[in-house]
Amino acid sequence: MLERRALDAQARVVVKQYPAGGGAPVEIEIDALAADAARLAARRDGRLVGAALARRGGEALTLEIHEPDVGAPGSVPIVAALLASAFQSVPGASFALVPDPAGAPGLVPFVTEARAIGAARFGVVERAVFHALPALWRDAGAHVLYSTIRSRLGPADRPPPLRPPKPAGVMYRRFVPGLGELSLRPIDRRKDLALFHGWMNQKRVAFFWDMAQSETELDAYLAAQEADAHTIGVVAALDGEPGAYLEFYWAKEDRLGAHYEAEDFDRGWHALVGEPRFLGRARTLALFRSLTHYLFLDDPRTMRIVGEPRASHVKILSYCEDVAYDRVKEFDFPHKRAMLVMCRRERFFAEVPL
Repeated sequence: MLERRALDAQARVVVKQYPAGGGAPVEIEIDALAADAARLAARRDGRLVGAALARRGGEALTLEIHEPDVGAPGSVPIVAALLASAFQSVPGASFALVPDPAGAPGLVPFVTEARAIGAARFGVVERAVFHALPALWRDAGAHVLYSTIRSRLGPADRPPPLRPPKPAGVMYRRFVPGLGELSLRPIDRRKDLALFHGWMNQKRVAFFWDMAQSETELDAYLAAQEADAHTIGVVAALDGEPGAYLEFYWAKEDRLGAHYEAEDFDRGWHALVGEPRFLGRARTLALFRSLTHYLFLDDPRTMRIVGEPRASHVKILSYCEDVAYDRVKEFDFPHKRAMLVMCRRERFFAEVPL
């Protein structure tokens, strides 16, 4: 059976996929032909590429791309978008069989092996590998990757590498079946201060963050964050509507780094949902999956994502478990009893649907 999951139960759905190089999104129209087959049409900048999707049995799907030259300029983003939609349509599939990459250069960046089945030869695209590649979702134009250069700034007992500049503009965009476009961008205290102030002064947020302060005080907090190389404030939005605030940090030089054996490129995060209509398990899980996905895409050397929620915060810990975070240990901060949670790259991409 072709699993529609949250895409839509209708015979035809339209989704968008977002190439990492920026520019126009790829619009994918999916027509269900039967319980185990669908027709896909990808459109971008006036170009149309058709494909056929079928559940092959077990953990495989077949994606046949109807394009005589999948190596033409601009093919790779379209091919990536078709693959992303195929894996979203059949979330139980661990790999896709695609045309022989020897005749389709646009597939080469995604194929990890070739396989002969009968008289036919296919390329194999592994879902876990595909989701770890920055062909979609992360905006490459908003990122800079540094070599490992040891810095003399930071804690004396755990000097970190020199950190790259913080991203500007939209950092990440992903279509979430049933919800829409989830995006991440840096917070801008010059434009977002009133929004940030409103969120921090909600009682349910203040209970955990303890930052129910004036706009002047919160502006100073964000200004200090701008000057701190190890952390960045982020606004998460659904279909362009801001709904949550996140903080991403490099764990080695963070306060958390003193409580475990932190590696150079471990990342961590804090999160709050500011708009009550953004609450609920589906939206919160989509947020947790997306922020973890982004942090792994941001630097391929990041092998672990960590967090330190309150050890008593049962709901947050249950969300973490659903996104492949392990509970490592309890420990004490001055202000709370915390639980160290950790998500490992290999487990995330092997287990977590996107």
